[in-house]
Parts: sequence; C-alpha cells; structure tokens
Amino acid sequence: MRQLFLLPAEGGEPKQLTDLPEPVDGTLLPDGRVLVSVDASGNERSQLYLLGEDGELEPLVVDPRFNHWTPVASHDGSLLAYSTNRGNGVDFEIVVRSLAVGEERSFELRGLLAAHAFSPDDRRLVVERWGTLAGDSDYFLFDLSTGEEALVTPHEGAAEYFTPSWLPDSSGFYATTNALGDTCSLARYDLASGEWTVVLESNWDLQCAIDDAGRSLLVHANEDGWSRLELRDPETLELRGEVPLPARGVVFHSVFSSDGSRLAFGFASACEAIQTFVYELDTGELRRLTGDGPFDGAEPELHRFASFDGEEIPAFLFLPEGEGPFPVVLTVHGGPEAQFQPFFSQGFGPFTQFLVSRGYAVAAPNVRGSAGYGKRFMSLDDIGLRLDSVRDLAELHAWLAARPEIDGSRAAVYGRSYGGYMTLAALAFHPELWAAGVSFVGLSNLVTFLENTSEYRRAAREREYGSLATDREILWEVSAASRIDDIRAPLFLEHGRNDPRVPVGESESIHRALTERGIRTELVIYEDEGHAIEKLANRIDVFERAVAFLDEVLG
Repeated sequence: MRQLFLLPAEGGEPKQLTDLPEPVDGTLLPDGRVLVSVDASGNERSQLYLLGEDGELEPLVVDPRFNHWTPVASHDGSLLAYSTNRGNGVDFEIVVRSLAVGEERSFELRGLLAAHAFSPDDRRLVVERWGTLAGDSDYFLFDLSTGEEALVTPHEGAAEYFTPSWLPDSSGFYATTNALGDTCSLARYDLASGEWTVVLESNWDLQCAIDDAGRSLLVHANEDGWSRLELRDPETLELRGEVPLPARGVVFHSVFSSDGSRLAFGFASACEAIQTFVYELDTGELRRLTGDGPFDGAEPELHRFASFDGEEIPAFLFLPEGEGPFPVVLTVHGGPEAQFQPFFSQGFGPFTQFLVSRGYAVAAPNVRGSAGYGKRFMSLDDIGLRLDSVRDLAELHAWLAARPEIDGSRAAVYGRSYGGYMTLAALAFHPELWAAGVSFVGLSNLVTFLENTSEYRRAAREREYGSLATDREILWEVSAASRIDDIRAPLFLEHGRNDPRVPVGESESIHRALTERGIRTELVIYEDEGHAIEKLANRIDVFERAVAFLDEVLG
C-alpha cells in the first residue's frame, strides 16, 4: 500500500515516514515538515495532516464530508493553498491558509479548480479552472495582497494549459499549451504585458519545470508514450543536453533541488515499477535511489493500424514466448482523455505481465479520444462520436486476427473505469468478435452513471460524454445497457464499494441483467476500495481471479 518514505539524495536506506491502513500522498514543505493527504477507503475525500516528530498525524484541514485537493506551499513555507468543495459540496474554491496561525482566506472563483504554483515572491498564485468544453481549461492569477483574480489565458475553442513554472524573478512563467496548435508546445507568459509567446514548438506534448535558482529549464517530451528530457537555458532556451534515462520508459514527478544542482524523478519501464533516480547536473551522473533494476518481462512493440475511416491508431503489442497462435487480451485505458504508456503501473503493468507469463498476447491501443496525439485526435470520440472509438477496437481485432501469432477466436477485452465502459460496449456492439470481457469499475449506462456520480464530477464528465439535459438519447444509445440482449460473452466484473466516480450500481446492474439472461457473469466487490484498487492484497486477489476466469473461458 502506498506510504511515504524519505530518501537520502546521496543514496542509502529509505526511512519510512507513514504506516497507515490507507494509501497516502504527501509533500515536503519548505521548512522540512511533511504534509500528508489521506482519504477513507478510496472515497477521495482527502484530508490534510502534518506529520509529527513521533510519526503521528496532526490534523491540519480535516472535514470528512468534503474534498481537500491539490495542496501547494509558498516558497517561504508560510502559506498553503488547496482546493475544496466544502462550500456546497459541488463547486470548488481556493483556500489559502497561514500555517503559522491557521487563518484561512478564500477567493470568489468557483468551478472545478486546482491550485498550482506560488510565484517565487509569494505574491501570486496560479489557479486552474476546467471549462465546459472537453479538453479545455484556463489559468487565473490570484493576487494575494489585493485579492484580485485575473484570467490570463483568454482563448477561443478548447485549449488546455499544463505545468506552470515561474521565472525566479516572478516576472512571468512558462507553461505548455495547445491553445495555439494541435499539441502542447512551450509558451511563456509575461506578467507586465499580459501576453503569451510560444517559444518552443513540438510535434509531441511537452511539460516543463524550472529550479528555484533559475539555472535550468526542464522540457519533458511525451514521444509516442515514452519520455525524453531536455535541459535548456531558462532565458535563451538554448539546448544544454538531454537527461540520460535508465531505459526506454516514462518519467514522473520531476523535481529540482533548491539550488538547481540536482534533478530527482520517478522512472518506470514496461519491466520495472516506478523507481526514484537523481541526476547530478554538474557531473552528468545518474544515480538510482530505489530498486534493483528491471525484471525479465515482456517488452512491447509499437504498431499502427488503419481504422474504419483511415485514422491511424497506435497500439502496443506484448507477445509471450513461443510461436502461438496465442489468445489475446485487448487492454483499454481509462479517461478517456488519457493515454496508455508502456510502464509498469498498478493498473495495467502487473496484469499485463501476468497475462503474458500465462501465454496471452496483450494489445494496448490508444483509440481515438486518447491524449498524447494532439487535441484533434482527442476530440474524435466526443458525445455523438463515442462509438467510433469502440469501432477502433473492432478494427484492432481484425488487424490482430490477421497475424499468424494471434488466435482471433480467443480474444478478450479488459479495461477499468472508462476502459471498463469500452469493454462493455465492445461486447454489446460487436458481440461476434469477443470471447470474454473483464471490466473493472466500468460504466454500463452513461445515463445512470451521470445521474449517480459525485455531484462535483458530473459537469466535468458531461463535457466529454454529453449532457443529461440535452444528450440523454445519445448517452443511452452508446451505452452497453441499451444492447444488453446482444451480449453473449462471459464477463468478469470488479468494483469498489466506495467508488465516488463510477457508482457500484453500474456493475451490479449489468451483472444482474446478464445473470438473468443466463450469461456467465462474475462480480467481485471490495468493501474497502474506491475507484482504484489500492490495497495490495485486493490487487493480487482480483488479478488472480480475473486471470483464472480467462483461463477457464478461453481455454
């Protein structure tokens, strides 16, 4: 279960800081104290604590009725900003808290908000608000001395902004955005003029970060799902070189030391879970702080196939040892504004490698609607286009079945959350193709999902799926529940009782309907889980159950 550890940057044994019955997140504050964020059994209503010297949690912002998200500290350590829906349970606001005396102030802006970054002089705070269109967000600047809130990202149509990184003199910040192009390029915002300038264009989505001392600008490119890191001059953008990575993989949570001499980051590959590395900028040394290296697992090969309308769809293919033909499992990521990346994550990596070790091929597509390939591609499944992405799975089945190493008659679909929706929709709309399905926390009926999801999530999800007020017919027509009589493949279902995103009733209803029709359907509900399976014992249990199910029904 996810807990907090303190790692010496020079190497050595990690020190465990928390040992709680729930998974935790945390932040190291500028004064050395540790901020701990924890919810109850996956309900996502995170509460904020300070870690005491004795290891006990000292309540900081605690009201179990509400969410307290995106905590970020000022550079001098005196202030903590966070977003919360404690006003009415639906709309979020930004609260800035004095850590010394506990006084709090809130701002007028409401919506789905995130606190991002204090300016180095701690006078301003960058806040993000998600818009009403799919793939749309805005940045606001909160002036902490005057209380003014200024929109700094006016744009037409859908556009998003990511990773605001302040210049050391607080004169502006870098961020990445697709407001002026299809992919997220690097742009600079000037505080005095209020103008944005694109300074580095890219065919791939970028992220960025600057160290407090202003020595280096880190540019992180997502190239077909794999990471590449560049170091540039923050003023001239001159390329200084690339950060060496242990292998081809994915980088997470890059953080500079305060003096800019070190860069710490998490790294994972298809055959290694996320581990911590430190890169010494002055010497070029890359040092591993955790883990012993990759295990002997399957590496994927990236392919592209043409879907029904000629759109190219990327897909990673994992093959087991031997000649085949192998049964195949198509794994579909959640989101849908997300991307399958070939790293050993808790959701896909262990299950994928487990399947491959048992003789299954695994194909992981990024169907239309996925992130990472530009906003045009990400918009191709919005509202009435939803079933086009399901057709991508049917076309992938045909592409796989034509390969001699794949047995297309033994093809299954697996996904969690939105990937669970895709699994159920595939079985319902193309029943002749699939021999089995595995859905974790899946959406079986988009109407009841939107009616029963947490209130604060409904508006955010309606912008992608369609509105209950205006698109109810579409929502029903693209749901597996509307074609329940067509489903004939055996189905394995998992859900967490405390899921605040996809209510457990989404799995219970389709389990009940298929059971009544005599379709083999298994449902596992974990009473102490939410939208994700966080507890290791539950994760092992459900993966073993799901693979045993596939072994039996696929032979």
